[in-house]
Amino acid sequence: QLQLVESGGGLVRPGGSLRLSCAASGSTLDYLDIGWFRQAPGKEREGVSCIDSRGSTMVSVDSGNGRFTISRDNAKNTVYLRIDSLGPEDTAVYYCAGRTTRRLCSLESTRYEYWGQGAQVTVSS
Repeated sequence: QLQLVESGGGLVRPGGSLRLSCAASGSTLDYLDIGWFRQAPGKEREGVSCIDSRGSTMVSVDSGNGRFTISRDNAKNTVYLRIDSLGPEDTAVYYCAGRTTRRLCSLESTRYEYWGQGAQVTVSS
C-alpha cells in the first residue's frame, strides 16, 4: 500500500522560500500521480500542483501565481514542492496525495486515494 510522508514545513518569514518533500513508499513514482494540496484555517482544501508518472506537471494559477515549482527525484522516490515569495496567505497545512497513474495528474483532491499526514507551513514575521 502506498504511504506518503511530508516534511520540510515550518515557520518562514514573508518573502522567503520553502521546499516541501513528499517521500513515497510502497510504490514507485513511475506508477504514480502525486499532487500537492493545502488547507488554510477555515478554508477548503485546494490543489496547488501535481506531477504525473511521466514527469508532466500542472500548477494552479489561482494558488501559485508562478511561485510554485514541483519536481521529483526518482532515485529517492520523492516529490518536492518549492514555494517562493511566501506570504501570509500561504499559511496552511500542506498535504501530498497519490494515486495509481492516470497519465495526467489532477488538482482535484477527490481524485486521490492516498494522503500524507500533512506539514504545517506558517508565514509570519
